[in-house]
Amino acid sequence: MHQPRNVIRYINAAHVIDHMFMLIFPAAVLGMTEVFGLDYASMIGLSLGGFIAFGACSLPAGWLGDHWSRRQMMLVFFFGIGASAIFTGLSSSAPMLVLGLTLMGVFAAIYHPVGTAMLVAYAQNRGREIGINGMWGNLGVAFSALVTGLLVAQFGWRSAFILPGVAAIALGIGFALQVREEPIPVRAHAPLKGAAGQRISMVMVFGVLALATATGGVVFNATTMTYPKLFQERLHDLFASPQTLGVVVSLAYAFGAVAQLSIGRVLHRFSLKWPFMLLTLCQAPLLFAMAYVEGSAVIVLGAAFMFVVFGQVTVNDAMVANFVAPHWQSRVFALRYCLSFGASATAIPLIAFVEPRQGFVGLYLILAGFAALTFLSALIFPRTPAEAAVGQTA
Repeated sequence: MHQPRNVIRYINAAHVIDHMFMLIFPAAVLGMTEVFGLDYASMIGLSLGGFIAFGACSLPAGWLGDHWSRRQMMLVFFFGIGASAIFTGLSSSAPMLVLGLTLMGVFAAIYHPVGTAMLVAYAQNRGREIGINGMWGNLGVAFSALVTGLLVAQFGWRSAFILPGVAAIALGIGFALQVREEPIPVRAHAPLKGAAGQRISMVMVFGVLALATATGGVVFNATTMTYPKLFQERLHDLFASPQTLGVVVSLAYAFGAVAQLSIGRVLHRFSLKWPFMLLTLCQAPLLFAMAYVEGSAVIVLGAAFMFVVFGQVTVNDAMVANFVAPHWQSRVFALRYCLSFGASATAIPLIAFVEPRQGFVGLYLILAGFAALTFLSALIFPRTPAEAAVGQTA
C-alpha cells in the first residue's frame, strides 16, 4: 500500500543527489586551483569525462532498467555515486580527480532514464509529480552551491565530496530496506492526437525534442557550471566568502524549483506547446542581458533565467511521459538524457576555450544563440488538446 509513496520519495531524494553531485565540482573548484596548480579553465576541463559519461551511460542504464530491474539499478546508483564522491574527495593528483569525477558521471547517468521512468509508472497525476520531482532536482542544483560553499569554508574542499558521498550511501541502505522488488505498474496508453483531431507524427515530436534537448543541454550545463564564477566576478567582492557566495548562487538556482513546481501544476490546463514556447522565448534575451550586467542585477537575471530553463525541463519530461508507451519509457528517457547530457558535455570545452579569450560576455552571447535555436524547436512543436497533456488517466 505504501510502495508508491515510498518509491516516489526515494526517487525525489535521488534527483536531489544526482544534480547536486554533478555540480559539487564547479562550486568547489574555486578553492581547489592552488592545490592542483591549475587555473580555473584547466580545472573545469578535468570534469569533461564525467559529463560525457553522464550522457553516454544513460543509454545502457535505461536498457538495463527495462530488461533487468529498475530497483536494482537504483541501488547501483545510490552506492556507486556515493563511493565515487568519496573517492573524488580523497584525490591527491589530477588523474585521480579525473577518474573520480568520471565515475561520478557514470553512476549519475543511471538516475534520469531509470528514476524518471519509475516515477511516471507510480505517479497518479503525472504532470504534478514530474513538476515536484523536477523541483527536488533543482534543489539539488541549489544545494550544490550552498552545501559545497559551507563545507569548503568550514572543513576544506575534500569534505564537499566525502560527506555527501556518505549521505548517498545511507539513502541507498534505506532504499534497499524500504522499496521491494515488484512488477512495474502497467497503464493503458493511447496515442495523442493534435488539437484538430489528427494523429501527431512521432517523427515530429522526437525531432523537436531532440533539437530542444541538445541546445537546451548546452545552455543548461554552461550556465550552471559558470554561475559561481560569474557571480564572483560580477558582484565585485560584495559576497567574497565561499559560503556567502554559495548562498547567493543557491538562491538564484532555487527559482528553478518554483518554476518546476508551478509548470508541473499547470501542464494539464494548456497544450504543451504554449508553456514550451513562452519558456524558450525568454531564454535568449536573458542570456544576452547577463552577458553585460554588473552588480546585483546579475542575481535577478540569473534567477529569472533559472526559472525559464528549469521550467522547460519539466515540459520536455512531460512530452515523453505523454507521447511514449510505458514499456518504452526507460529507453526513450535514456535517449533524451543521453542527447541532453551528451550535448551538455560540449559546454566544458566551450567554457575552457571561450572564457579565457572572450570572458563571460563572449560565452553568454554564444549561449544566447543556442537558446534562440531552442525557441525555434518550440515554434514547430505540434499543439495538443489541453486535457491530453495532464496524463492522469493515460
